[in-house]
Amino acid sequence: MTVVLDTEALAGGVLSFPLTSFHDDGSLDPDGFRAHVAECVAAGPGAVFPACGTGEFFSLDEDEYRTVVTVAVQEAGGRLPVVAGIGYGWAQAVRFARIAEEAGADALLVLPHYLVAAPQAGLVAQVEHIAARTSLPLIVYQRGQVAFTADSLRRIAALPTVIGLKDGHSDLDRLQRLTLAAPEGFLFFNGAATAEIQARAYATVGVPAYSSAVHAFAPEIATAFFTALRKGDEKTLERLLRDFYVPLVELRDRAPGYAVSLVKAAARLRGRRVGPVRAPLTDPSPTDLADLKSLLVTGLDLVGAAL
Repeated sequence: MTVVLDTEALAGGVLSFPLTSFHDDGSLDPDGFRAHVAECVAAGPGAVFPACGTGEFFSLDEDEYRTVVTVAVQEAGGRLPVVAGIGYGWAQAVRFARIAEEAGADALLVLPHYLVAAPQAGLVAQVEHIAARTSLPLIVYQRGQVAFTADSLRRIAALPTVIGLKDGHSDLDRLQRLTLAAPEGFLFFNGAATAEIQARAYATVGVPAYSSAVHAFAPEIATAFFTALRKGDEKTLERLLRDFYVPLVELRDRAPGYAVSLVKAAARLRGRRVGPVRAPLTDPSPTDLADLKSLLVTGLDLVGAAL
């Protein structure tokens, strides 16, 4: 039997990807994470995705992962779906999947596998192995070395528990072919870095739902953009894109890893207890941090919020 999540909830609001809180010594800070997730949930996202890319999944051990997912489930309190990240090779992904299931997660986001490039048959087999070993619904993330053809998409979409695909390639020609190949009701998500930049373009090929890293530090800005997009308020969209999102992307592109470390730094500027990033990521330089603070003030001013 096909497993179905509340798709209206998943597509009905910004998808929130919480940061994982660490102490200054790099150890996990469960209390800080709990406070951060509570703030994310209170902002009314469509779903919460703990321990994914923004949440530094790649740096968590299994015990830390269990804590992170458990706290997210507790703070969501059944009010919205919790979709936990899993990844690496399929055997390790299954270990994380079992932990997430025990912790009460509603679904899983299958992050790109570790290191190696693989043919289409291998990409499909990776998903098949995971799907055969967990009962939770799966959303597969294509990014980096993972890119499905239409035929491969048909094969994984035929698996009873595979309910969606998150795309991080921003190849709209390929994505349109995938949406046309998918069965009715199959979910698609815009997973591009700083997804708001391409949200309008993705919507034109039938993919209106997207993840927002900005929601982790400025839910006011993320929600204002989402609302304007849904209403077709082009004036607000253009203003937010021109004065906040495009400068944010330009700042993000100054150093590798800033897609996460800038988000954490911005959250700290808002008083969030998220701590530093873990190596191999690094926190922003003083110059970049000052530019980030100025940009954050501009973004919040645009939506009438305060730093």
